[in-house]
Amino acid sequence: MDWYFIFPTISTGFIALSAVLVAIGWALIIKGKREAHKKTMIAAAIAAILFFIIYMSRTIFIGNTSWGGPEDLEVYYRVFLIFHIVLASVAAVFGITTLVLGFKEKYAKHRKWGKITSLIWFATAITGITVYVLLYLLYPGGHTRPVWEAIFGLNIS
Repeated sequence: MDWYFIFPTISTGFIALSAVLVAIGWALIIKGKREAHKKTMIAAAIAAILFFIIYMSRTIFIGNTSWGGPEDLEVYYRVFLIFHIVLASVAAVFGITTLVLGFKEKYAKHRKWGKITSLIWFATAITGITVYVLLYLLYPGGHTRPVWEAIFGLNIS
């Protein structure tokens, strides 16, 4: 196992963990366990942040994995990937907004935003895991140059 596989596996694990924690947090608030809900959702946010840190570090220093599957599926993969990236960006904004509303104790708005945010986050997690499965399990591909090398022309590996 090499760094090209380890980082994506760990970061995808954090996305899966985050989605599971959101589901648990949702169940807790339905049961009226507000404090447990708060702690669980903070843990979910931390897992999502850890994903982002690992993903961005890998992107900058190692690079991204290119499509390794059949050419006739590549266009579908790219459309799916763009959908996932847009969804993840929306989920991040919604997630931050929902957390802020909760911390400010604006519970009516938090509740409304939370329902939508959770659904968007579940879709983001599912599509993110699907991208991982496609790139690393079903169709392992090549690797691009790290952003660091592409920008500065330096080979630091």
